[in-house]
Amino acid sequence: MEHIRNFCIIAHIDHGKSTLADRLLEYTHTITQREAQAQLLDDMDLERERGITIKSHAIQMNYVRDGQPYIFNLIDTPGHVDFSYEVSRSIAACEGALLIVDASQGIQAQTISNLYLALEHDLEIIPILNKMDLPGAMPEEVKDQIIELIGGKREDIIPASGKTGLGVHEILHAIVDRIPAPKGDQAAPLQALIFDSVFNSFRGIMAYFKVQNGEIHKGDKVKFIATGREYIAEEIGTLKLTQVPKEVIKTGDVGYIISGIKEAREVKVGDTITHTHRPSSEAIQGFEEVKPMVFAGIYPVDTEDYEELRESMHRLQLNDASLVFEPESSAALGFGFRCGFLGMLHMEIIQERLEREFDMTVITTVPNVSYRAFLTKGEEILVHNPSDLPDPSKLDFVEEPYIKANIITKSDFVGPIMSLCIQKRGIIINQSYLTSNRVELAFEMPMGEIVFDFYDRLKTISKGYASFDYHQIGYRQSDLVKLDIRLNGEPVDALSSLIHRSNSYDFGKKICEKLKELLPRQQFEIIIQASIGAKIIARESVRALRKDVTAKCYGGDISRKRKLLEKQKKGKKRMRQVGNVEIPQSAFMAVLKLD
Repeated sequence: MEHIRNFCIIAHIDHGKSTLADRLLEYTHTITQREAQAQLLDDMDLERERGITIKSHAIQMNYVRDGQPYIFNLIDTPGHVDFSYEVSRSIAACEGALLIVDASQGIQAQTISNLYLALEHDLEIIPILNKMDLPGAMPEEVKDQIIELIGGKREDIIPASGKTGLGVHEILHAIVDRIPAPKGDQAAPLQALIFDSVFNSFRGIMAYFKVQNGEIHKGDKVKFIATGREYIAEEIGTLKLTQVPKEVIKTGDVGYIISGIKEAREVKVGDTITHTHRPSSEAIQGFEEVKPMVFAGIYPVDTEDYEELRESMHRLQLNDASLVFEPESSAALGFGFRCGFLGMLHMEIIQERLEREFDMTVITTVPNVSYRAFLTKGEEILVHNPSDLPDPSKLDFVEEPYIKANIITKSDFVGPIMSLCIQKRGIIINQSYLTSNRVELAFEMPMGEIVFDFYDRLKTISKGYASFDYHQIGYRQSDLVKLDIRLNGEPVDALSSLIHRSNSYDFGKKICEKLKELLPRQQFEIIIQASIGAKIIARESVRALRKDVTAKCYGGDISRKRKLLEKQKKGKKRMRQVGNVEIPQSAFMAVLKLD
């Protein structure tokens, strides 16, 4: 056990985590020259195209120092804030972390938030200054920033470059010397933490785990504590570039288990595996529940694909535990799911993965939250969808969910963040300085205002330096109205929303203008209206495509032209009665990004 080291790599986006991971694999001879390629651990097409890490990837390396072999388990983590849940899971399975800082950019927002995650779990931090080969590198200034952030000595910071391979040997030495070996009791009952899982169409579900106590043998009968299900460990092994089957995995090591599980619901990330004949009395602690920041409806384009979509979502949830969803229905789109995402990028990636990995074409609708409507008779109804709101004549009042939001940011951005929150109907309760330049702001605000683009705008305003956390504090009465969008008089329920009366005129006008840009022109005129009840508050129209019917009249009497134009007008009118307007997916998405 004292020769095992488990560590992860944490950093801000684009600070060179994946490139450095490639070098570590190369210098420990885990991969041959033939297998080597850039961003080796990012195995999804999407990750390579966008150059971002979406999933955390575990891989085992063997390293020999002074004749003594060591086993390194490395987990490469994403840097984007929308995938911070992946990072928190990886950290739970490690004893140390390589904190990578770009020598030309210095410490940035995600560096700090991932660092705090690691410190909460008492990980040993090894600071590394990456991209030293760049002409714009400022090693001395960035070293000062690192020391101000985590303390320690200047000589403990390792200068490195993932591109040229500078400092990689020093990093490998530091991993051996500075990261503690895993603690655990080999003789205790088995306790293994599941930190990730993937679906394989031939073998069923593979769970990745780290053994905290005890050991697991091939063929053992095991039990998953959270679900209470029992299985036989048909195959266990360690994770190299491919899976390597083993007979036994001991305390402190990381591996995978295949036990013929077919149902996605039976594996929960954060669950504990134990033996059936000698079970551990408690599960491993330290796993937080995920908090969705953006909500949206996902519907199949073809209603018959609903079951297939459900299955795809469950399989995707295996691989991305931060996706939360529940069934909902809409009058226009049939049955679908209301999903919670960690941010707009996360939502985009999930939609893209559904299309690529499962061949599902889906429609994403405007996000909403649940409201409570009180009728004049004294009844109370839960409203999940704006179309379920009762008739205004029967309605007494509506309550909406409120949250308490805590925002931690640098003092330079306090003004813009306050004005953003006040614009979103937030009320400031508290403002306290944690250090000379870090401020914590506490707001009470309606949940409905943050599910749109609040989080993304907060990140933009603060250049990524604001961290956002919230919890619900109950319902409050609010002056809400239902805003309908009509196309040629027909309401489109996928675009309707419940909104505060004070914002409704602005919002309605913006949506109409946006739809005017996005709807393709038809053979007939399309009239776009925003209405509250029977009152129209905004209107735009998309002009019809017209053929020049008077081209063949050169000169002659005006009545001949008039006759042709009248004939065309009648045709357009008839066409408008039968024609229906197809709304492109981009229109649903654009409503989310109105600003």
